[in-house]
Amino acid sequence: MPPGIAISKLTSDALFEAVQRIEGAAFETLRAASAVSGAIQTSSDDELRGYLDDGCLFAAFPEESNAVSPDPVGYAGGYGVAGWLQLGEVDVMPAWQKRGIGTALVQAVIGEARMRGAIGVTLTTDRFARFNAPFYALLGFAALTPAQTPPHLAAILEAEPGKGLDPQRRVAMAIRF
Repeated sequence: MPPGIAISKLTSDALFEAVQRIEGAAFETLRAASAVSGAIQTSSDDELRGYLDDGCLFAAFPEESNAVSPDPVGYAGGYGVAGWLQLGEVDVMPAWQKRGIGTALVQAVIGEARMRGAIGVTLTTDRFARFNAPFYALLGFAALTPAQTPPHLAAILEAEPGKGLDPQRRVAMAIRF
């Protein structure tokens, strides 16, 4: 756990707007790395509700955060599918990046997957940005060939161009337990 940061599982939709602000700010970091293009896109309330309802929505808070109105600085969301836990999104506010918060959030999702007895964790990401595929590889994720890619992950890759993501830059990854 990064010093001065607490990771919490969210249990209500009270912070959806704050989470979407985090995602919007992180989008610009991805744009600077040529990993995305077009208008800023954030997870919809329905997508966030899916993570929440599945019990896999985590947020990172500075420990000095106001307990009445905490301000998260990062979040991760996922959901169970076909025996896997799909990591749908991980974002950290740019001013808080490079402090281990993203690692702690991914580890929280991995811990949740292990607790559930999942096969492992899957995700799609940019293969070139250093804070995407290379980051996940350091955490134990491996790039998958098309033959290794589970159907749910192949469907996500197929839909990503509609979100402004370049299919030549995208890669499916997994960590299997």
